[in-house]
Amino acid sequence: MWNQTRITQLLGIRYPILLGPMGGGFSTPELLAAVSNAGGLGSLGAYTLTPEQLLLADQTIKSLTDKPYNVNLWVSDVDPELASYSAESLEKVKALFKPYFDSLNIALPELDQNIPSKFDKQLEVLFKIKPAVFSFIFGIPSAEILNEARRLGIKTVGAATTLDEALALEEAKVDAIVAAGFEAGGHRPSFLKPAQDSLTGTFALIQQLKARIKTPVIAAGGITDGKGIAAALTLGADAVQLGTAFLVTNESNATALHKEALLSEGSNYTVLSKSLTGRLGRMVRNTISENVPNQTPVLPFPLQTRLISPLREAAMAQGRTDMINFWSGQNPVRIKLSKAGEIMQALVTETQAILQRGTDLQT
Repeated sequence: MWNQTRITQLLGIRYPILLGPMGGGFSTPELLAAVSNAGGLGSLGAYTLTPEQLLLADQTIKSLTDKPYNVNLWVSDVDPELASYSAESLEKVKALFKPYFDSLNIALPELDQNIPSKFDKQLEVLFKIKPAVFSFIFGIPSAEILNEARRLGIKTVGAATTLDEALALEEAKVDAIVAAGFEAGGHRPSFLKPAQDSLTGTFALIQQLKARIKTPVIAAGGITDGKGIAAALTLGADAVQLGTAFLVTNESNATALHKEALLSEGSNYTVLSKSLTGRLGRMVRNTISENVPNQTPVLPFPLQTRLISPLREAAMAQGRTDMINFWSGQNPVRIKLSKAGEIMQALVTETQAILQRGTDLQT
């Protein structure tokens, strides 16, 4: 059976289909629960949540589903260079972005460079709520953290953008590895080399990992339908992870403008840009990503996000979609506005039909 894989067995789910853990408020308990209740693995991108917010979100999740689910955190949620970032460099970047603020008739924000990491405090809550799965990006937690997850019966899933990162994750004895291809929407979670030097495609990365590691592999990036799922499984992936396809669901917290952008022709033109957050991510191209190339210095993460946040809010209010970062994968073809449960059923039905045809041809 196509849906019986090492990942379904490991995580206790019916189908090898995982919801991408979309942070920044895009994923919701309702979206997570819809995917988990339909037999997949729902995920909550929690890197922006305070410990108190994470605890409240988990209480809502547990009221909506009794199925396994995943909570995702960022191991590195503050760029190290922020601690020594100079005031002169800060003013230069603010001057670079001032024309965009002027065009919306808003002032540049006052920025505090003292931004502590949330990771350790979030972990304390995660170990209290004990989700079935703890996934993480931008690095590998310490051996002590991974050992505590194992002691509590929590499965661990790390993200790799290269073979070397996957080998490091396997050395750390994680339970599964996400092969994060460059087609994926949102931030590139590279941690051994700069993101711009870690741009292997999903299908190539699956095959590289399957040839060198024994840990189960979850394919992510550019997969939005049953054809993509069938292709990834045929190449050896043990499961797939989809984000953009679920961003346009009713349960997603993406704005109406974001969903409209993903369903428009403009979504065929995505770029990898660090101009909006300080870290490289895939988004629908806009005025800022076009005018601020990646070689142009911007603020470290998340200070750049804090600089752009009021600009984004004003742009939303004024309908200036050319200044909003709409995260999107590279393959928006065939995505449609729907309920998450209906998306799951369509994915299962299409994948099963494709793989069954292949089996019939072989017999």
